[in-house]
Amino acid sequence: MIVEHLSLVDFRNYATAELTLHRGPNVLVGRNGQGKTNLAEAIVFLATLGSHRVSSDAPMVRDGYDAAIVRTRLAHGPRKVLIEVQINRQGSNKARINGAPGRTADLPRYAHVVLFAPEDLQIVRGDPSARRRFADQLLIQRTPRMSAVLGDYDRVLRQRTALLKSARARGMKAEGLTTLDVWDDKLIALGSEIIDARSRLAADLQPGVAAAYAAIAGADHDPRLHWAQSIRGGDPEEASLRSVAETAEAQGPDPAESVGSTAELFRAALVAKRSAELERGLTLVGPHRDDLLLRVRDLPVKGYASHGESWSIALALRLASAELLRAESPAGDPVLILDDVFAELDAERRRRLADLTADYEQVLVTAAVEEDIPEVLHRHVVRISAGTITDERENPADGEADHD
Repeated sequence: MIVEHLSLVDFRNYATAELTLHRGPNVLVGRNGQGKTNLAEAIVFLATLGSHRVSSDAPMVRDGYDAAIVRTRLAHGPRKVLIEVQINRQGSNKARINGAPGRTADLPRYAHVVLFAPEDLQIVRGDPSARRRFADQLLIQRTPRMSAVLGDYDRVLRQRTALLKSARARGMKAEGLTTLDVWDDKLIALGSEIIDARSRLAADLQPGVAAAYAAIAGADHDPRLHWAQSIRGGDPEEASLRSVAETAEAQGPDPAESVGSTAELFRAALVAKRSAELERGLTLVGPHRDDLLLRVRDLPVKGYASHGESWSIALALRLASAELLRAESPAGDPVLILDDVFAELDAERRRRLADLTADYEQVLVTAAVEEDIPEVLHRHVVRISAGTITDERENPADGEADHD
């Protein structure tokens, strides 16, 4: 897949913006705070329906305005697709596909993007929510209908938790709260689908993560991925990191093969936690409580890995994601976006990451310091200054420059 052109209206610091991109490497250079990452964020939003920087959509709309427009022309081989999203400060977003109204949930069917960013270190070192977010955004790209499943689960979770808080305030007992059973059924149906999809994702990523880690780090530290699932007693919110890891390890390499279906285990866990949920006014079981455990050298990455090992596993997760989408998508390679990531790496990891990504159909690199970019990715250069986009050097493969 190729992003041929990107248009923005009232997105972040851009009143309007027009950016032409080419096949192969594209480099956006500019001082920090000029708008490079905003361009990357806009493209990523079309693929994941979310931002890698903020949890809500409103900050992406320019100050003083009610909505932003992101429009891009994509090339899927010889086929061209024009997709557009209106990001509303309040209310639901709206989408258009080839000029006709469409569903925002359908946009990831057309836009396939993998982003590498400094924030990726939080996937490794941050709270479980960062790892859940990484997995769920990849799930949406892999299976776009999961966007609706995840959204419905969040709504049911909020309703069920609100009921628990109300019951706690009124001093109600479990046997008097029959309406909770209805929300349990919905939570189990949606949550089981998410849990199973995440388990399959981890299993499918595992070989790619191991290969990418060895290529980036230059060492085989046996990186492993495993979900600690609250329905199986591995709740990272309730236990220490080591005890959660030990519980997950005891589950075996594939929790989906455990005795009993996910739905049965989910229901049994809810029954066991019912009194505690009423006491605390919280939903204590479900995929919203799970954590993707990352290990190298048979130790949890969080709390035990060095800075270099942490970066290597973060990059390996992104590279494995790209390879997975590349293998499964009939649209070709995903677009790779390397957003200010080279400034975070030592020279050897820069070289290795550049070599591993250079053969993708399209790569977008942002950098504050042009010298940070390895030569293999240093081709079509665009300057960004205070929201102004200027092509500086023509792409040798194209023979002419575009002026935006």
